[in-house]
Amino acid sequence: MIPFLDLKKINARYSGAFENALNSVLDSGWYILGKNVSAFENEYANYCGTRHCIGVANGLDALILILEGYKQLGIIKDADEVLVPSNTYIASILAISRAGLVPVLVEPSIESYLLDPNLIEAKISSKTKAILPVHLYGQLCDMDKINAIAGKHGLKVIEDSAQSHGAIYNGRRSGNLADASGFSFYPGKNLGALGDAGAVTTDDDALADIIMAMRNYGGVIKYQNLYQGLNSRLDELQAAILRFKLPALDEENNRRKEIASCYLKKIKNPKIILPYCRNMDGHVWHLFVVRTTERDAFQKYLIDNNIQTIIHYPIPPHKQPAYSFWNELNYPVSELIHREVISLPISPVMTDDEVDAVIECLNNYK
Repeated sequence: MIPFLDLKKINARYSGAFENALNSVLDSGWYILGKNVSAFENEYANYCGTRHCIGVANGLDALILILEGYKQLGIIKDADEVLVPSNTYIASILAISRAGLVPVLVEPSIESYLLDPNLIEAKISSKTKAILPVHLYGQLCDMDKINAIAGKHGLKVIEDSAQSHGAIYNGRRSGNLADASGFSFYPGKNLGALGDAGAVTTDDDALADIIMAMRNYGGVIKYQNLYQGLNSRLDELQAAILRFKLPALDEENNRRKEIASCYLKKIKNPKIILPYCRNMDGHVWHLFVVRTTERDAFQKYLIDNNIQTIIHYPIPPHKQPAYSFWNELNYPVSELIHREVISLPISPVMTDDEVDAVIECLNNYK
């Protein structure tokens, strides 16, 4: 079986370094907000090109903390609206709801599956305070257009960079393309920890100070609480692991690009709609997502031929029980995408033989 993502094989290359990291953390006797967290925050901020990186417990909390930080700064208040793509993973929308704000769904482009800038202004109201573009599948949104619209209307822009570690847009990396950005380091990400982990990046000093406190019960000095905060801290072990993996991120992303290029050039089956790539140099191919009108049969065919796939994501957010008040709404582009997409294997440890086998299998699909 060609696995969709062989995490064991990906992380096996670092096993010696991980053992050293574990022993170092154990020997230090300091397990929360210690030297490894500070070092990773500095290293990842430098990598992204931002002044600040604040390690947090996961990607969802990263987005929540950004929004809560803007509330503390008086820029956003309860019940304000945040524009977000209608075809994103549910976490992007949950963050808005959890922060006491109102998600307003905007359809994506059917070409790129990313937030369509041409549809944004029609959704802006007097209560709109921010836009939350999601860099889905590893490709960056059209940030020049989005930032221009935000500037025109006085809105904040918050990147959801959970799937775009290392992606580049006009010479700048994901995480450095807006007012703030939330990252996830879930194990399956391009830069993945061995458990849940996340971070916020920003150049905003005031926002960074608030998030630094908010992640730690609302204070930076023990037992002194400035805000009604969270317990959302990147732990020392995960930070140490991420520090070992960060230097290899660009190399691993390049391998993903090589595989994606092969898929794009060699898959010729007219039943399969290949992904649109605006810029191969900037795309990091967290997922290689194709579409077909006969997804169930196609997925079964691949399983029968020992190729594992995953559907990202089978149910659009507005059809989820958690948002039942949206269930009768129609977002036809999102519904089409969620009905037809299927993700093929792509990872830095796939062999050329595995890539060729996937291509041959797809081209033989009838």
